[in-house]
Amino acid sequence: MIDTAMILAAGRGERMRPLTDSTPKPLIPVAGRSMLDRSMARLAAHGVRTIVVNVHHLGEQIARHLDGRARIVREERLLETGGSVKSALPLLGDGPYFILNGDGLWSDGPKPMLSRMEAAWDPAHMDALLLLHPIESAIGREARDRGDYFLGSDGRARHRGSAASAPYLFASISICDSRLFQESPDGPFSLLRLWTRAEGQGRLFGLVHDGDWFHVGTLQALAEAERRLA
Repeated sequence: MIDTAMILAAGRGERMRPLTDSTPKPLIPVAGRSMLDRSMARLAAHGVRTIVVNVHHLGEQIARHLDGRARIVREERLLETGGSVKSALPLLGDGPYFILNGDGLWSDGPKPMLSRMEAAWDPAHMDALLLLHPIESAIGREARDRGDYFLGSDGRARHRGSAASAPYLFASISICDSRLFQESPDGPFSLLRLWTRAEGQGRLFGLVHDGDWFHVGTLQALAEAERRLA
């Protein structure tokens, strides 16, 4: 069982201002419960015992809210997604581990999504497994969204690159292994950089989500999520 996870919760959530001027985005309630608490509960239900959460913007609010339920990594400067995970590797171990965006919001299909991802994980062939969602059914997506990935019949994921569009959005959750971070840069960098390298080696895979997935990127998308989940 994958019993370790990291939740990325350091960002400022600029497009959700003014709410995020006083409340970190992962703590914004949606239908009465914060996105962070929803993710924490799903991880606990799956059996995840070690949860690491990185914080920066209004980070002490998150630390107080979690009250010992997770190991907190305080970032003096934003390290972006890849740099944040790399800095937390001493707490995460060799993996595999789930990596979740702090503002991730989803509902499960017939089977819990985390269980589906774990069942699909194959360390012999994968360095990263991305949760993907069909762009046309993503709740709250914006007109400018062009999709992120194509998915081959063998399950390998290919980034949109210069293509005009792609059928799947990255749905804010992945499984990664520490070997993904070998020879990675120091300081801030994006996980996309490492996923692109894994793609070139044929070791980047995707799994299509079979429940609802919410893109809560704006106040309008937050209102839509409230309506759907109320």
